Amino acid sequence: MNELNKGPLAGPCRVVVLISGSGSNLQALLDDAAGISSEYSIEAVISNKADAFGLTRARKAGVETQVLSHRDYGDRESFDQALIESIDAYQPDLVILAGFMRILTPGFVRHYSGRLLNIHPSLLPKYQGLHTHQRALDAGDSEHGVTVHFVTEELDGGPAIIQASVPVLADDTAETLAQRVQVQEHKIYPLAARWFAQGRLRMVGDRTELNGELLPRNGHRYHGAEDPVAE
Repeated sequence: MNELNKGPLAGPCRVVVLISGSGSNLQALLDDAAGISSEYSIEAVISNKADAFGLTRARKAGVETQVLSHRDYGDRESFDQALIESIDAYQPDLVILAGFMRILTPGFVRHYSGRLLNIHPSLLPKYQGLHTHQRALDAGDSEHGVTVHFVTEELDGGPAIIQASVPVLADDTAETLAQRVQVQEHKIYPLAARWFAQGRLRMVGDRTELNGELLPRNGHRYHGAEDPVAE
């Protein structure tokens, strides 16, 4: 059982965000963290790519940035150890992956067990891995979506926290479907971060607990602003 998140933190939840690219989900988190009543603060944004546009987003928001290139290390283990040292310098309560395109080592995942979140563009457990939008179209699915989940050693297999769905339209392409899914991503990722900061969310074994109750295996299904759990 993970006991790392037992209740509200003494101050704002300290967050470090890892990115590799444009950082649209990072922007949603930055905007949410800048709110008057925000219960978390983004202490740093770390990228493994120096040209990631998300670094520009962070700097514009006044957030410290750091580049740690995986190409400077001989193997995944040494890179991840250096990454742990960089992250831990900010003493985070929560680490958020926002388009961080690296497969993390078991040692890294264990180090942040129960306080490491990821977002995946599918209704997990469907379509783990890449090309999720095209796979949903190829399968003839009537709905598609996105999942925020705790990270475990199984790729895209950690306990689900929250899912949001969109209908698959007859004329959808992978690109149009991805755009509609992304709108939902920007709603539910900050929400999950808030739940964690409020002490309402924790990982218990291979399940997610919200407000003291175990969630279904696929997490809480988000229905929008009218959803009482989401408020």
